[in-house]
Amino acid sequence: MQTAQLASIRALVIDADGVLWHGRNPLPAVPAFFDFLRAREIRFIIATNNSARPGSEIVERLAHFGVTITENQVLTSAEATALFLPRVIPRGGRVFLIGGEGLANELTRAGFQLVEENAVAVVVGLDTHLTYQKLKRATIEIRSGAKFIGSNADKTYPSDEGLVPGSGAIIAALETATDVAPSIIGKPERAMFDIAIEKLNAPREFVAMLGDRLDTDIEGAQRAGLHSILVLTGVATRESLEHSDIQPDMIAENLDALREMWL
Repeated sequence: MQTAQLASIRALVIDADGVLWHGRNPLPAVPAFFDFLRAREIRFIIATNNSARPGSEIVERLAHFGVTITENQVLTSAEATALFLPRVIPRGGRVFLIGGEGLANELTRAGFQLVEENAVAVVVGLDTHLTYQKLKRATIEIRSGAKFIGSNADKTYPSDEGLVPGSGAIIAALETATDVAPSIIGKPERAMFDIAIEKLNAPREFVAMLGDRLDTDIEGAQRAGLHSILVLTGVATRESLEHSDIQPDMIAENLDALREMWL
């Protein structure tokens, strides 16, 4: 995507961690960027693979940073997982969960039962209180025939302390223990992008993914037929770009630089 082609973009799917903030700290120019999008009437949805936090927390965090959005402008991998799950188990089915509040809330709201044993599905997301006992129980359930669903496969995510294990690291442990490959819902899989596009109500050719990771944001955008914009404020670096087969349509150092390119 050349700079001039930015003018054709009418909607953005925006990642959160590494694009809008690191851990609890906002990245520079976030309010100015959202002001720019609204001035240009560019629709957006924040699509995050982080399943641990509910969408309302993302709304509150951005409000603290000076940005006002609604929950309808947020799509977490937890919500996407809850929307996908009825395709593989009956609504109201028994689910063993490894994950945080966001995933638990979405599954419960969708009508699924969260149980400690005899599950028909094991759903795995980021769990900052992970224990060996949870891994053990999940392994037993999957080996007994429960469906294995992962909210997202991010191996790491950026925190205040640096890159730390993501839900993909937990999923990898269970895949090793069970010899069963999970169904993944979040980026880079299409389910997440298709739901985001439905929420945006925008033609696919006028939508771009704005993210910081090559293996989820950029690869996912390419699989879904979207334009891709990489910012270098998160996981990807110039060096990693040189050694990757996954290349974005456009690169910006940060949101300020992207806004200047778009003017």
